[in-house]
Amino acid sequence: MLRENDLLKTIDGETLLNSPLNSPEFIVSHLIPQGIHLLGGSPKIGKSWLVLWMCLQIANGEPIWNYETRRGTVLYLALEDSFERLQSRLLEITDEAPNNLHFAILSKSIDDGLNRQIENFIDEHPDTVFIAIDTLQRIRNNDTKSNPYASDYDDLTFLKEIANENHIAILLVHHLRKQRDDDPLNMLSGSTGLSGAVDTVFVLSRPKRTDNLATLYCSGRDIETIEIPLEFSEKSFVWSKHNGEEATVKMLDEVVVTVDNYFSSAVEKSFKGTATELAELIKESDGTEITPPILSKRLLKFHSQFCSLGYSCEFGRTNQGRFIKIEKHGDGSDISDGKYDTKPSVNLSVTLSRKEPCQPT
Repeated sequence: MLRENDLLKTIDGETLLNSPLNSPEFIVSHLIPQGIHLLGGSPKIGKSWLVLWMCLQIANGEPIWNYETRRGTVLYLALEDSFERLQSRLLEITDEAPNNLHFAILSKSIDDGLNRQIENFIDEHPDTVFIAIDTLQRIRNNDTKSNPYASDYDDLTFLKEIANENHIAILLVHHLRKQRDDDPLNMLSGSTGLSGAVDTVFVLSRPKRTDNLATLYCSGRDIETIEIPLEFSEKSFVWSKHNGEEATVKMLDEVVVTVDNYFSSAVEKSFKGTATELAELIKESDGTEITPPILSKRLLKFHSQFCSLGYSCEFGRTNQGRFIKIEKHGDGSDISDGKYDTKPSVNLSVTLSRKEPCQPT
């Protein structure tokens, strides 16, 4: 007789493709999603200056280069610094520091209770969105495992669980090997267990230590693989984009914004029909053209974003074909801080229903 735990819980392709699920939530739009991330770089290359500035920008809700950020409480574990050095650096890069940016220069290790310290901080500051740990080696276990890959992977597992459970991003600062490699991601010190355990890897690389130019290599599960050219200013002590100003990368998907703009101006605040019919209404309203397949796919993919703006959105099928049902319940003012509902609209532990709506918070 088969036991329940002997059976695989599966989902068929049609149900998966047509079920509204939560898309990755970003702390820095299209660059740093919730989860665990690794920033590698050679010693004294400017990683700490970059991390401090990023923490400041996120705490203030200001862009990191041309990427929008989600404002919230930030914790910076500067475990190789002193408060005197941190103060000195803050004085170089800003005139004011917000009270939702917190610093610590001492912490426990992974084996010794760091998880409890982080969880306690989040309990005290429930709006926490970003934690930076500088450096990873300072919190590592003194592990004598014979398998370096397993040791590296296990060390990051609990941090990944904390990040996912609390919908935050944790950035770990790490060093590079001295040996050069054509692929910068292969230069991270340690085994491939580190890069395998994290969601995103960033590598800051300078062609010469005396050169102010550098490249930030970015690769991850939920972001595009890109290279960002940077330049370090010895006057402002900030890493800026070397190729100048670019269009702002928004936190919300552009199709979500377009549909929201339509319903915000429309007299009728509900809709039930095909994607083709909705696309035609949007075109008639403001001239914006969206193909029906793109419209339905984006509303599915960014379902939680759309619901965060005060909507319920349901997908279904009748004998006549597929339909979308949308109702606007509010203006989204309850999520003005940028944090939208993170509860999944469907439960993957049971059979998914294509008609399961996401209710607004």
